[in-house]
Amino acid sequence: MFALVDCNNFYASCERVFRPDLNGKPIVVLSNNDGCVIARSNEAKTLGVKMGAPAYQFEEMFEKNNIEVFSSNYALYGDMSNRVFNLVSEYFPMMEIYSIDEAFFYFDDCSNLNLQEYGRNIVKQIYKCTGIPISIGFAPTKSLSKLANRIAKKFPQRTKGTYVIDDQQKRIKALKWAKIEDVWGIGRKHTKRLIDIGVTNAFVFTTIEDSWVKKTMSIVGLRLKKDLMGIPTIEMEDIKSKKNIATTRSFESTLTEFSDIRERVVTFAVICSEKLRKQSSCANSLMVFLLTNFHNKNEKQYSKSIVIKLPFPTNSSIELAKFATEALEKIFVNGYKYKKAGVVVMDFIPIDSIQYSIFENSDSRHLKLMEAVDTLNTSFGKQKIRLASQSTGRVWKMKQEKLSPCYTTKIEEIITIKS
Repeated sequence: MFALVDCNNFYASCERVFRPDLNGKPIVVLSNNDGCVIARSNEAKTLGVKMGAPAYQFEEMFEKNNIEVFSSNYALYGDMSNRVFNLVSEYFPMMEIYSIDEAFFYFDDCSNLNLQEYGRNIVKQIYKCTGIPISIGFAPTKSLSKLANRIAKKFPQRTKGTYVIDDQQKRIKALKWAKIEDVWGIGRKHTKRLIDIGVTNAFVFTTIEDSWVKKTMSIVGLRLKKDLMGIPTIEMEDIKSKKNIATTRSFESTLTEFSDIRERVVTFAVICSEKLRKQSSCANSLMVFLLTNFHNKNEKQYSKSIVIKLPFPTNSSIELAKFATEALEKIFVNGYKYKKAGVVVMDFIPIDSIQYSIFENSDSRHLKLMEAVDTLNTSFGKQKIRLASQSTGRVWKMKQEKLSPCYTTKIEEIITIKS
């Protein structure tokens, strides 16, 4: 049996844990640089706040409806996520973290368990220990557990946070209830194709020919269909090591000079290299992208990305910064006001599986050097030791005008109780 545990309105719930005065009040959380809405409480959804809404266009609405607005506090959200799933993992033998607020769980034998009661006890325990409300969906396959979780969240009064799909009648009823656009794993393009042929819900999707699904949606779509039919096809994954690592940011203001953008791209490459070393991997490929502000219709627009195959696998900050700079030089064009850039490292290999070349290899001296840099940055703070090309005299900071304290990760920002 699979279980999908999802934290309800997670970012908003994290803010409420330390601000109980906000319970029952509308909350929105903004993206990097306070750009757009990326999380909403149920109250904000009821007021009509849309996901992705540009914050500057909704300022009047936020003020008129007394909507509490927060900048993204990823240090807080990440720590609360770890607390929740560390506790939940005590109830299940196998866990797969799917996102910051979702995780799949699996156990072979649950014949002696009343899953409805078991799930409700977990919901109560997690809320008691962390203050975060969660929903749990149980089902014989991953995609059905995702659907069961959606039902648990949609009807909290009836389900008490837990819903179990454990027979054919419940499965068919759930599939008929789920709109095709809400099915996990079916994106916009496939949704349009399916609606065009009359597939409006998940149940109808399970009745169409395998050959059509495989031809139109590939083997991935066929696996999803089988999974929704109750045939376990999508397995648990070992995701301890990421398959690619991206560091992207919107700039606080538009940038036009190559030197300014290069500093950002070098910093992004260094952050990627640190994450590579943390999971003992090296990258064989690297992508750099650059784009202007497409929301500003009065400016010339430009976007470009480039993928380069590295001459050797590496996780050295020095080498990845060098390759990222070379990639940036190939896509940068003068005359534009750039708003965002990013670096993505890909095509990983374990550090202990590297096959060395006769002609060109990563500088072996960097191994000890990077270890020393990581140790110092861990001891004295992130980015204390930088590359010279990162311009140590310049402080880059995201726009976070409504950032809440890091209650659980900074000793100077913990709650003070007066008695």
